[in-house]
Amino acid sequence: MNNKEICVVGLGYIGLPTSAMFATHGCKVHGVDVNEEVVNALNKGKIVIEEPYLDIMVQAAVRSGHLKADTKPQEADVFIIAVPTPLTKDKKADMSCVISAAETIVPYLRKDNLVILESTSPVGTVENLLVPILEKSGLKVGEELYVGHAPERVLPGKILWELVHNNRIVGGVNKKSAEKIRDLYRIFVNGEIYLTDATTAEMCKLMENTYRDVNIALANELAKICEENGINAWEVIELCNKHPRVNLHQPGPGVGGHCLAVDPWFIIEKSPELAKIITLSRETNDSMPEHVLNRIDDILEDIEGVKKVTILGITYKPNVDDTRESPILKLIDLLEARGDYDISVYDPHVKTYKYQAKDLIDASKNSDLIVLGVNHDIFRDLPLGDMGLVMRNKNLFDTRNFLDRHDVEEKGFNYWLLGEEKKSS
Repeated sequence: MNNKEICVVGLGYIGLPTSAMFATHGCKVHGVDVNEEVVNALNKGKIVIEEPYLDIMVQAAVRSGHLKADTKPQEADVFIIAVPTPLTKDKKADMSCVISAAETIVPYLRKDNLVILESTSPVGTVENLLVPILEKSGLKVGEELYVGHAPERVLPGKILWELVHNNRIVGGVNKKSAEKIRDLYRIFVNGEIYLTDATTAEMCKLMENTYRDVNIALANELAKICEENGINAWEVIELCNKHPRVNLHQPGPGVGGHCLAVDPWFIIEKSPELAKIITLSRETNDSMPEHVLNRIDDILEDIEGVKKVTILGITYKPNVDDTRESPILKLIDLLEARGDYDISVYDPHVKTYKYQAKDLIDASKNSDLIVLGVNHDIFRDLPLGDMGLVMRNKNLFDTRNFLDRHDVEEKGFNYWLLGEEKKSS
């Protein structure tokens, strides 16, 4: 099995680690991406995304000759499609990349090939969208061409570990397709691999992320209610979770990323009249950047003229460089629209951004408020004393319950917390 030739279309946060994993386990992997910067970097053994240890694995795979990249596919035993499936402006699944990837590989397909869709997709994508395209090859799907869905379920920051150790769900257009996909991933997957049909696998992937999104929405709703009633939501959550059958999630400034902020809409798109809880949860989480903006307005209401806000962290989660669907970027858009805010940003995980300051002190100059937007580890011990010296007003709004309130207030700051309306004394 390890002498398989694999063509992976899409070298992003999933396609590249998957390619490197197969390549370091003896497979010949041909990576494909429309971004020439990604292709050129990979062929030099370099990467353009941030993921622990991925650079080391890619370098080893390229040096061994088992991993290379191009902008076009080539013949292979296996084709894996791992391209983006973002949302359109009207919250529908944009399947243009999947369609393009499928059409691109059709000329290279031959008998007994295996085609796997890893991209998270609406229910029915494999059967109703992918299969009709692949049938243009003249091969009979399920007998001469084996097709299925093998969704990833990894956490950015731990992708390489989780690719190996997490359980996986594999769905085929028929049993033989599912079994062939299982046998392929068994090359490096140590977790259990569960077989089902492609449509069920699609729904499983969507519901795994929807479950989390719905529970975060409950926590965000709790945070708003606690603010209105002068209660600390974080204390409520901590105490409630002492119950053996309760596991409340944590609130925050919103939900981002390529999964939780996107996947529930794929379910809503297919069943809008039935997905009522899912829809309300999405709307609740999408409302959080505006809620944070309203809190900022309240905190700075006594300051006349243009106010400066310093935002720490703009990625969608801590300790990664991924800004896809980041609620903090949406907050910045809202601040810009207000017209009476100056904005500075510091995020050491993001290479370039229009408001990016060179360091924490530079970001804090003449600021009226620091907003802790993302709980990066590097922000655990902020030099608040030095930052406060260059600020115009020493206010800090913690949207993640990440900083030590006592330490912040000891440094002379007014401290505000998302999920708690009480003003600092």
